[in-house]
Amino acid sequence: MKRREILKIATVLPLAGSMKGLTAPVQGDREPPISKRNLFKELELRTFINAAGVYTSMTASLMPKEVLEAIWSGADEFVMLDEVQDKVGEKIAALCHAEAATVTAGCWSALVLGMAGVLTGMDKQKVSQLPFLQGTDMKSEVILQKSHANGYHRALTNAGVSIILVETREEVEKMISEKTALMWFLNREAPVGKIKHEEWLEIAQKHRIPTMIDIAADVPPVENLWKFNDMGFDLVVISGGKAMRGPQSTGILMGRKELVAAARLSAPPRSGIGRGQKVNKEEILGMYVALEKYIHTDHEQEWRVWEERIAVIENAVKNIDGVFTEVVVPPIANHTPTLNISWEKGKIRGAGKDLLMKLRNGNPSIEMRSGKDDGLELTVFMLKPGQEKIVARRLREELTAFS
Repeated sequence: MKRREILKIATVLPLAGSMKGLTAPVQGDREPPISKRNLFKELELRTFINAAGVYTSMTASLMPKEVLEAIWSGADEFVMLDEVQDKVGEKIAALCHAEAATVTAGCWSALVLGMAGVLTGMDKQKVSQLPFLQGTDMKSEVILQKSHANGYHRALTNAGVSIILVETREEVEKMISEKTALMWFLNREAPVGKIKHEEWLEIAQKHRIPTMIDIAADVPPVENLWKFNDMGFDLVVISGGKAMRGPQSTGILMGRKELVAAARLSAPPRSGIGRGQKVNKEEILGMYVALEKYIHTDHEQEWRVWEERIAVIENAVKNIDGVFTEVVVPPIANHTPTLNISWEKGKIRGAGKDLLMKLRNGNPSIEMRSGKDDGLELTVFMLKPGQEKIVARRLREELTAFS
């Protein structure tokens, strides 16, 4: 056989499907890699035991295998983004007692998009004008309690609105005008605000003003996922990557059907103000699975596990001379057993920040947070099984060394 004929056959066979091993992988070949790269080690990234909580800076929570499987399987096919949001939104709405829902790029994105939907309705011309409200007939003011203005309310201003701060019912009634677009409530600050949920809703409904509540980190308890929809808030926003352990970059906007539909006009794949807040299909599916798994978790058993972990750590340090411990449960946000550790300064040398650095720089690295009386505060609901023993041992070592 001539050389020219051999080359001709070699180029034809792969196209015909023979010599399969010689063909390059094509898009859609999704076999998992034989060996995993340790990118944390490769990139020299510090990993740590998270005894602090679900903080964005600490990459929030770890996704369970069911969520990772949903993300992996979701990466293997093409679908239309709107159809994924439609179907997943229906499921989430049913689980959370809402008329409609959509997955967003975190809770901040849910605030921005929800605000946009309230301003524009289904008017595409108004959608294209955001965040420039001057010269339009769109309303432009949001009323909230002064005690609720702790930074997250700034997400609303991305849509172009101005913030009106109030403290009493009389002030709310006085500040309501034809410019009022929304009355916003931050659930974590409910205990310090003078106006509680029911009264806030009663005022808004009296004046026919839409309401939105931010419950970003306010599960557990699981009932909060539907409590505020049942209560009558028009929109509810929540983070997906905290206690529910969905993708960190997800959130949920849920509530009245027409407002959620209007919010989606400003979200991808459209070119509204939320265009940069894209959520891929894998994250949408992962968020749905995380929510479903969270709702069906045995939360009483989960709480018992947390109490047992707290007890292991508390028992390891409370008998050190000069050390004081207290188990508390925050009333709303991060509502889980929390251990406060403080000490008598004459018996334990050093400040809480010194001990935090010792734990951070130790092996393994452990993250906690500053507590009252210049002490430490820790949670256990982000710990992997068995890590409570490591935390207990390291805390005892360092506190003993400081004594």
